[in-house]
Amino acid sequence: MNANLAYQPTLYDELCDLPEGVTGEILSGQLHTMPRPSGRHGVAGSALGADLSPPFNFGRGGPGGWWIIDEPEIHFIRDTEVAVPDLAGWRRERMPEVPDGHRFEVVPDWICEILSPSTTRKDRFVKLPLYAKYGVVHAWLVDPEAHTLEAFELRESRWLLIATLQDDAPVRVAPFDAVEFSLADLWS
Repeated sequence: MNANLAYQPTLYDELCDLPEGVTGEILSGQLHTMPRPSGRHGVAGSALGADLSPPFNFGRGGPGGWWIIDEPEIHFIRDTEVAVPDLAGWRRERMPEVPDGHRFEVVPDWICEILSPSTTRKDRFVKLPLYAKYGVVHAWLVDPEAHTLEAFELRESRWLLIATLQDDAPVRVAPFDAVEFSLADLWS
């Protein structure tokens, strides 16, 4: 067999072949990997999902009309530009049903990245610009170490910081400003 014709695995093949416990993303043509999150990271993400899901996923005590999903594999360009935010949300009018497979090809309306020492630079300087490029309207960065939440809104293709909250501040921030919860929930 001609060596030039031998099968060359794609970055997406490499992503799919990562060992269990390692998450991968393809961002700007590079495969990025990260281990499973720390306990603080997991608590913050789980608590945020627990605060948002009842009122926004299910309409209990809130308006409903959203899908809030942990670690979805978002394909901005199928198998080529692939991000895995810690949480993402879609308005159901834009994505009436959750896909059967693991690929989410509808751009989310909201993403949340839980920062950690090993991912902060990538989340801020690689992923936020990527989310803006593809038209994600709202982005939150949650830092369990600093006990902060930064909320951004996309305006004219640029991120505008709309809120910076710390410690136990009440959270009532777009796109989830219909319901209030305590930021302290994320650090408990």
